[in-house]
Amino acid sequence: MVKRDLSEILRHDLHKNKALILLGARQVGKTTLLENLSKNWNNVVWLTGDEMETQRLFENPTISRLKAEFAGVKFMIIDEAQRLMNVGLGLKLITDHLKDIQLIVTGSSAFELSNRLNESLMGRTFEYRLYPLSFSEMADFQTLREEKRLLPYRLVYGYYPNVVMQPEDNKKILQNLVENFLYKDILLLEGVKKPDRIVKLLQALAFQIGSQVSYNELGQITSLNSVTVEKYITMLEQSFVIFRLGSFSRNLRNELSKTRKIFFYDNGIRNALIGNFSSIEMRTDNGALWENFLIAERIKMLNNKERWVKSYFWRTKEQQEIDYIEEENGELRAFEFKWNINSKAKISKTFTETYSNAKTQIITPDNYVEFVR
Repeated sequence: MVKRDLSEILRHDLHKNKALILLGARQVGKTTLLENLSKNWNNVVWLTGDEMETQRLFENPTISRLKAEFAGVKFMIIDEAQRLMNVGLGLKLITDHLKDIQLIVTGSSAFELSNRLNESLMGRTFEYRLYPLSFSEMADFQTLREEKRLLPYRLVYGYYPNVVMQPEDNKKILQNLVENFLYKDILLLEGVKKPDRIVKLLQALAFQIGSQVSYNELGQITSLNSVTVEKYITMLEQSFVIFRLGSFSRNLRNELSKTRKIFFYDNGIRNALIGNFSSIEMRTDNGALWENFLIAERIKMLNNKERWVKSYFWRTKEQQEIDYIEEENGELRAFEFKWNINSKAKISKTFTETYSNAKTQIITPDNYVEFVR
């Protein structure tokens, strides 16, 4: 069993009169994490939002029914809670009136679950995000030396748990994920009537990782208007498939302030979408894969350590660029990523002169461990 960094945070936050909301894409290990966390607990009840019986229970929840149904329960775990229509009211009644119960809820769709909860649980929850396995978790599971050796493989196949544990079926597992699981919640929504367009949008984004994206250009590729493109991207982001980086702008007139880049939380998913599992040595997109890997692993690390950091990229109209910028407690850090350790790399002089107090670093395969761990 790979120990998830988030498990200690969850254990620490038990019994604080809060419902714990665990969000993450399908198949990243939410249920496995909770099974491992709860193995020594007593009086645990498991429910799933995909089951009709659970859905009926939450259709018209009442205090008396919930008390009768869950008398003596100490821990209640509800998987895929976004499937429950009145989940917000039900969870509020449990949190307010069944105070002996520690409620833990999982969801694979942040936008759907947020709509279900509305303001019902305002101030009554702690929220967490679980991502695919991380470099740090796998280095602890085996050894740092072994995980470093596997870097070229991880850049192509990523860190989804089933992919990591069953490498002999890696391609099949990833294709199954992108075809059947990854955006299942989005396809179930009434507003998404053309799922093939979402697939085409994801493929277009996969080809553009590390590049600035234009909603108008994506609309032309997918035959969607730019408003719908942005709506779908928001849904994909809140289903933990992709994430956006905005551009950092503060002092210069020529800084681009409204552009964005889009990355994938997992390299394997990205490569499955474009059907390319060639080794890293044979690829022309290794620089983009390296950038996507580093930023995704950095976000996992920051999340798992509960560090509240704002993340950006930086670019000017003259095409001067910094790959990744962080702002934490008023401190700026700027990073350039280079897969080829022999290539000439430097931090933009315009940036360092404008933001003279910023710390800067170039990240290569020789020194990346501290950045992601």
